[in-house]
Amino acid sequence: MSNNSFIPPKLNYPLLWFTDFSLPFLLKTVHNIDSVDISEEDRSVIKSLRKERLIILSNHPTTQEPPVVYTLANMMSSRFHYMASREVFDWGSGFVGEFIQSIGAYSVIAGASDKESLKATREILSSEGGKLVLFPEGEPTSGLNDTLLPFQPGVAQLGFWGLEDSLKKDPDAKLYVLPIFIKYRMNQTRDWLQKDLDRSLSVLENRMGLTKLGKDIVHRFLSIGKKLVEKEEREYGIVPEEGQDFDYRLGKLRHTILDNISLKIDLPKFDQKENAILKLRKILSYLELSAIGVESVKEKGPNPEVAKWARKAAQKAYDYITMETTYLTSHPTAERLYEWLYRYEQEIFGETKMRPHIAKIKVAKPVLLNQVYEDYKKDKRGMIQSLTNQFKETLEEIMSNENRKIDPLFDADYKFHG
Repeated sequence: MSNNSFIPPKLNYPLLWFTDFSLPFLLKTVHNIDSVDISEEDRSVIKSLRKERLIILSNHPTTQEPPVVYTLANMMSSRFHYMASREVFDWGSGFVGEFIQSIGAYSVIAGASDKESLKATREILSSEGGKLVLFPEGEPTSGLNDTLLPFQPGVAQLGFWGLEDSLKKDPDAKLYVLPIFIKYRMNQTRDWLQKDLDRSLSVLENRMGLTKLGKDIVHRFLSIGKKLVEKEEREYGIVPEEGQDFDYRLGKLRHTILDNISLKIDLPKFDQKENAILKLRKILSYLELSAIGVESVKEKGPNPEVAKWARKAAQKAYDYITMETTYLTSHPTAERLYEWLYRYEQEIFGETKMRPHIAKIKVAKPVLLNQVYEDYKKDKRGMIQSLTNQFKETLEEIMSNENRKIDPLFDADYKFHG
């Protein structure tokens, strides 16, 4: 892989100090986050790890998590490094990349042998008090706070490599992994949220020739979703068969879109029988390698126009990967309803606006990798898989507990009238 594909961290302390000072303003202005809440008990856990080598593992449903996690660095009076997808550094004509590089981010290309990124990771983790933030779900983000996507392979492996390098420098070195879960909560009254959702859905329904009369909130959302799916089915020549339910049609649509992308970009070794997440990750990795001019790909990769189309189509397929009717029908909270509303507004109008909300950080028990290091040396593959599963199960448990604290926004029997 070409060295110029790697973007290293480049800490800029004046900019870091400015970010420290202005973070609440930036969170509100950019993401409409009113506050970041964390319990005193969890604050104590964070502060206790200030001098330790540490990997922070966070869920990653949106683009809001990195600045939210940045607040933990301030609580700890420390500096974090962040592993970020290579494509993120090109956002905003490179402005985003310049900024996040200055506060400690560096690039990684998922699905590729990124030796420079691995080298940087090991150097960070083996340095005294080194701290690294990882988002094991990777990119793109699902937009759904109450789901976790399969973790990218190698998350636990990075930790063990960092520990190995640390022990070479200091036989008493320790390395911790701290799983955290970020839960977003709407920050307006129940009445305000109900009225805003009703108004927002009415605008979408008017655009699509639908009515709200006699429908409950979930049926209003599903009616819009079905209209969007029907439009895509026509575009891709899919004729739904009698008896196929909505989720089946969603599944067929996303696979059709992904398979179509693979044909148009001539993606090598593409298996149409794989699950949709694996297909998507292979497509995005290939597009990324092509965009940055990696030697083995750039001659065969798509031209810029096709690549731009492929990325847009891949995002659409990803929307249909993460959409499941049970997400709404099982627990129609304000948070879940707004997640779907943002997606609809983006799809139909090309833009959306976040409503006011707060971010709650829940911290799990830190895992000391030293305690399982001997087991790792005996069975590396098995321990890596076991630990990765453990981290995901820990976040799933927190996610489930937080979700149970929230009631549905509308009563089950509430029907809309004129």
